[in-house]
Amino acid sequence: MANERILVVDDEEDLCEILKFNLQQAGFQTDTALSAEEALTMNVAQYDLILLDVMMGEMSGFQMASIVRNSKLTAHIPIIFCTARETEEDTLKGLNLGADDYIAKPFSVREVVARVKAVLRRTSRQNIKKETDEKQFIQYETLKMDLVGKKVTINGKNVELTKTEFEILRLLLQHPDVVFSREDLLKRVWSDEVYVNDRTVDVHITRLRKKIVPYGNHLVARLGYGYCFEM
Repeated sequence: MANERILVVDDEEDLCEILKFNLQQAGFQTDTALSAEEALTMNVAQYDLILLDVMMGEMSGFQMASIVRNSKLTAHIPIIFCTARETEEDTLKGLNLGADDYIAKPFSVREVVARVKAVLRRTSRQNIKKETDEKQFIQYETLKMDLVGKKVTINGKNVELTKTEFEILRLLLQHPDVVFSREDLLKRVWSDEVYVNDRTVDVHITRLRKKIVPYGNHLVARLGYGYCFEM
């Protein structure tokens, strides 16, 4: 989750600085804007999430959210409203505008950081998608699997995998954050006629990690349980 960019938009300068400090401590690159108008002069499309106050100057957070959602360049960016307005009507309005979360002031800064992480995890999972047209794909960021052509690319460059490595990656990538035991992997990937042991699984995972750099560290071992593709 490191290096993801957050934009904090709030007319309380002290609050902006507190949120910026704590988000940076959590590993996020963070910028601030003291009004919706100022925020919209920035390159909003560069951000991975927007923390947005509702009651601000001439343009409200609701109005800014509507502008963000109506642009093809920014429609996908998660929005969390942080606001003293906490009526059911306000909450529903924010959610109807496409907000991903709604936090009422006063709030714990630790809670805000936790909510940011949760929303980013959820939206990252949505980036793993299957597309069905002439071919079927699984994709995570720049890692793409062509399930029909049996090809893997990273940043558009081919990655040479064996059939076994391909099937391991497909299984784990199709089920992000799900831990598969070595026994599960043996049953699902290797044929019943072939005798292999647990160590064989470890060797293939090690090779696969090296081949899919920079995504090798997403193939995570859960001690005593097995392996998963971690988001």
